Amino acid sequence: MADDNPFPGENNTGHVWDDNLRELDNPPPRWWMLGLWASLLFVVGYSVLYPTWPVGQEPTPGVLGWSQMQEYARGVEQIEAKRAEFEDQISGMTANEILADPGLTQYTLASAKVLFGDNCSACHGSGGQGNPNYPVLADDDWLYGGKTEKIAESITLGRQGAMTAHQTILTEAEVDILSNWVVEMSETAGKGGSEAGWTLFRTKGCTACHGQKANGAIVELPNGDVITIGAANLTDSIWRFEPGGYESARHTILYGVNLSGIAETRNAVMPAFSETGKLSEQEIKKLVVYVYSLGGGQ
Repeated sequence: MADDNPFPGENNTGHVWDDNLRELDNPPPRWWMLGLWASLLFVVGYSVLYPTWPVGQEPTPGVLGWSQMQEYARGVEQIEAKRAEFEDQISGMTANEILADPGLTQYTLASAKVLFGDNCSACHGSGGQGNPNYPVLADDDWLYGGKTEKIAESITLGRQGAMTAHQTILTEAEVDILSNWVVEMSETAGKGGSEAGWTLFRTKGCTACHGQKANGAIVELPNGDVITIGAANLTDSIWRFEPGGYESARHTILYGVNLSGIAETRNAVMPAFSETGKLSEQEIKKLVVYVYSLGGGQ
């Protein structure tokens, strides 16, 4: 092919296709060659200055001694330095005092969002909306109270309520009456409920936990506070265990809550984050502010 080159004098390889397509043998542009050599020099220089080539389990250190971990540590130090001013302030304050300061409240909420995501969202949802069969924190329904002191108590010490299993205490007919009564109470905000249901509620000892009004309050104090042991409010439309309704009420009445030896019992345990050492006092205080901001106050 090279002996029969139709383009003599042209700097080509002699490879010609379709009469005029040929492969030229020109050198690369000067700028391209300069870029190539500059890139090679950069690689050599970078390899000398920074960690680059793997040697065993570690890379070559580089004469500057730089590392990503050192850079990360410096970044953390800078962030901690900026946070220190706020952390020092809230360390000597109560949750209520923090909530009274808009600036510190905003800082605490931003700081606690990560804590909530790491420690609470698995059960209570990323926004406090509650995952299936776990309490919602973004409403005004609180089993143990939603004031900052009660929220701190719940996070610090945990919660593990209990409800008696009535499968051997009540007849099937009585279970049916009470289950329907719970649904009626929920649908009428406590204003309904059959007389038969109220009678069973009072005579079978339900008032000891759910209160005389079935609202979960054992004692209602003059200042509006209530004393509760964590029993559900039966006069609202919020169901602690999904899906709610007759079957849900019946299951809880029959098998109770947190009872050993009963496979069908409801499980409702809140871990104690302080006693396990998982959260510090400062972190718990931040979470109290965060949870209270979601829907506390009752």
